[in-house]
Amino acid sequence: MVKNSNSPIRRVRITPPPHPHTRREPLPSHRPKPAEDDPDAPRRVAAILANPSYREADQDVDFLSGDQARGARLQLDYFKPEFVLEQHGVLHTIVVFGSTRISEPAAARRNVERLQKALAPDPGNPDLLRRLAIATRIQAKSIYYDIAREFGRLVGNAGHGRVVVMTGGGPGMMEAANRGAYDVGAESVGLNINLAHEQYPNPYITPDLCFRFHYFAIRKLHFLLRAKALVAFPGGYGTFDELFETLTLVQTRKIKPVPIVLVGEHYWQQAFGVSFLVDEGVIDPEDRELFWYAETAQEIWDGILDWHKINGEPLLVST
Repeated sequence: MVKNSNSPIRRVRITPPPHPHTRREPLPSHRPKPAEDDPDAPRRVAAILANPSYREADQDVDFLSGDQARGARLQLDYFKPEFVLEQHGVLHTIVVFGSTRISEPAAARRNVERLQKALAPDPGNPDLLRRLAIATRIQAKSIYYDIAREFGRLVGNAGHGRVVVMTGGGPGMMEAANRGAYDVGAESVGLNINLAHEQYPNPYITPDLCFRFHYFAIRKLHFLLRAKALVAFPGGYGTFDELFETLTLVQTRKIKPVPIVLVGEHYWQQAFGVSFLVDEGVIDPEDRELFWYAETAQEIWDGILDWHKINGEPLLVST
């Protein structure tokens, strides 16, 4: 059937879009039940609105802090840093650990001088003598601050944003590595942790890449997700924790092997008797080969690069 071109065009009436947020006439639920209907209604409605059960789940801090929401908190603790690291294109990291107590040489020297001054009028004070002996040993180890800082510079200069320094975000050795990257204008990451006592991040971490975790387990996961090497400077329990966990994961092949470098052979030989463990039969001789020692920043960096070349996956590939 042929349509008559002379037929009048029918115009369809289009209703205008409603306002996205308001109505001309409120719905019944938009007003509480009035007191004229029930004098006690306003009090009862107010009690309902104030009750914790009425809070939206993502606004209910008490609920989110409880045992029942631990699974959700674990997910959030993982997802926020993951999201931000992806946004910044952080693909590979060199993880640096070490003591928070080993300060830069000038600060270590000032501490020794302060204790020497305090000891002068009371040279037999056993507490001051003990503290001075420790401060003197810390001063001797402050050379590692300079080594870690130089290492951060090497990674920052060579990584071009594709490989970045990642630390625990604290002072000491971690500060030094972040500071080295900062010296050359490179980004670096800090993974801080919420502890019983307030702790501050070191000032050299890239602000966009400094995170604070609630759960140690999720923090540990992020240390290794992108790790292309673990560099351990002299340290205490925290350093040992991360070092031995990584050694165990590589030993059991739960993760792909990564270079593990212990900086300062003299320190580590005393702190970690790996030959003793082999002789006692609690680890195998091949487990001694999961790490090596280095003394300078260049030795650390060259060793990591060589390891990846030998492994058939060069860390830095020209583009």
